[in-house]
Amino acid sequence: MMRTTTKLRKLLEAGATVVAPGVYDGLTARLVEKAGFPAAYVSGGAVARGSGIPDIGLVSLSETAARLEQIVDVTTIPVIADADNGYGNALNAQRTAHAFERAGVAAFHLEDQTFPKRCGHYADKSVVPVAEMVGKLKAVRDALHDRDFVVIARTDAIAVEGFDAAIERCRAYVEAGADVAFLDAPTSEHEIGEIARRLPGWKLINMFQGGKTPLLPVARLREIGFQIVIIPSDLQRAAIKAMQRTLEAIQRDGSSARIIDELAPFEEREALVATAEFLERGKRYGS
Repeated sequence: MMRTTTKLRKLLEAGATVVAPGVYDGLTARLVEKAGFPAAYVSGGAVARGSGIPDIGLVSLSETAARLEQIVDVTTIPVIADADNGYGNALNAQRTAHAFERAGVAAFHLEDQTFPKRCGHYADKSVVPVAEMVGKLKAVRDALHDRDFVVIARTDAIAVEGFDAAIERCRAYVEAGADVAFLDAPTSEHEIGEIARRLPGWKLINMFQGGKTPLLPVARLREIGFQIVIIPSDLQRAAIKAMQRTLEAIQRDGSSARIIDELAPFEEREALVATAEFLERGKRYGS
């Protein structure tokens, strides 16, 4: 069976634009695969918010790695993970790379924010010196065993140092060994186009409702020259609204009967988590 690292690399080498919706647990990962997407993106922000806390660097490496293992275990598509800033210095970043590779993800992005980090679309971010981030990327590359593992370098420098400086950071990160450049939070279609035009190699862009970056159709992003499109938080935000509507119905009526059409049928839920397959497997091993 082909490793998911190789699957992802072959997609990129073939010129595909990989759309990876953001997931935060095994159920959402199964939904993304069932919907036919070629990859899933594990949003660090969505994982944090799924734990009931904000995306400000509070989730530990061990917590994240455990969640990644759960997600990878129930899907066959490549998983792209958010490694934040490596949870510390270059040696911490190496441990992160080891943990994420053991978890089975196909790629991760490492960012150049200081510790603790913030969501890329929050204000008041700060970034480490270029040389420090270059050292982290070299450390990560040395730590990985799978040659096909895709390393993505993210910069949050636009709001801190300006657009041109952020471009130069990405160039330095690609030279240091990153496979993909990720310049987060461009604020105009012109900046999006300049990222694609001025940066070498594969490029990733972050598209979600309500962020600083204007939304462009995937076809347009493909035409401009982006190879990966992540949509980090839309599934979680949709789930929040659906659960709020259901809770309102239960509060009002004592049940969700009035909105039953908005709920997945019992059978669909069980099929999604492969209940029948698990039970059949159990029978094969029974006495």
